[in-house]
Amino acid sequence: MKRIVFLTCIGSVALALTAWGAPNDKTAHKKKAKGAASAQTVSAKGGGHVASHARTTRTSRGVSAARVRSPRTATASERIGARRNVTVNRERNISRASTLRSSRVEAARVRSARTATANARIGARSNVALNRERNLNRANTLRTNRVEAARMRSARTATANARIGARTNVAASRERNVRIVNNWRSDRFRGQNYAAFRDYRRQWHDRTWWRNHYSRIIFVSGGWWYWNTGYWYPAWGYDRSYTYYPYDGPIYGYGDLTPDQVIINVQIQLQRDGYYAGTVDGILGPQTRGAIAAFQADHGLAITSAVDEPTLATLGLT
Repeated sequence: MKRIVFLTCIGSVALALTAWGAPNDKTAHKKKAKGAASAQTVSAKGGGHVASHARTTRTSRGVSAARVRSPRTATASERIGARRNVTVNRERNISRASTLRSSRVEAARVRSARTATANARIGARSNVALNRERNLNRANTLRTNRVEAARMRSARTATANARIGARTNVAASRERNVRIVNNWRSDRFRGQNYAAFRDYRRQWHDRTWWRNHYSRIIFVSGGWWYWNTGYWYPAWGYDRSYTYYPYDGPIYGYGDLTPDQVIINVQIQLQRDGYYAGTVDGILGPQTRGAIAAFQADHGLAITSAVDEPTLATLGLT
């Protein structure tokens, strides 16, 4: 009996020590081992009651160990969970940062694109405005140039008309005072310079006769003319269909020019000198002959009213 009571006390003391904090102390573990061994020894010697008590002791110890392990497991789980949460939060933060960075980059790209578009529009508007101003300036310049050109043309025309009017008046006055001469047999036409005019007689012959006597025969201003010893003469009868001769007499030739070209040069020079105001047509008509007569009278020449050598020399054409 004493032995049972003793074993019971020992078991109670062991349980108390286990509950008090043996899990964290190595010495306590050793005491537990010794107590367990003693209990097992007692149980083997004392019978079934002692074994039952040992089983109770082992159960209590398992419960205590489980209780001790439970906080550790919970702590480890909490740590693992905390680490997982930290990892998840880190990944979320990284994902958020990446998303934010991508959003910022996209926003910057969009802003750049909008800025470029706005600048392009502004540039296009500026170019349109600049082109419009340039076009207006060009149009104004062109308009001004046209107005100035028209004004200058008007001034030139007025000046030319005034000159022509003055020349016409001078030529008309001179022509009124000078008579056209068709007879060159007076004493004023003596000398070699007027021999062609003194000796001139109209001749009628057919084409064959003219060709047999003169090698150079041309058609000018509605009639045929032949060349003989420095003068052009009308070839009457060469072609009865063309017998237009506003002037019937010799024309002094020079420089291998045709009679119409000689007359054109005379008309131009008489215009410059203010004697002739008619058309430069190469025809020795009444107006041209009157201008020649006026020029001859003013320069003390024999008035032949025709193109002779002294007149051409005085005009400066030979």
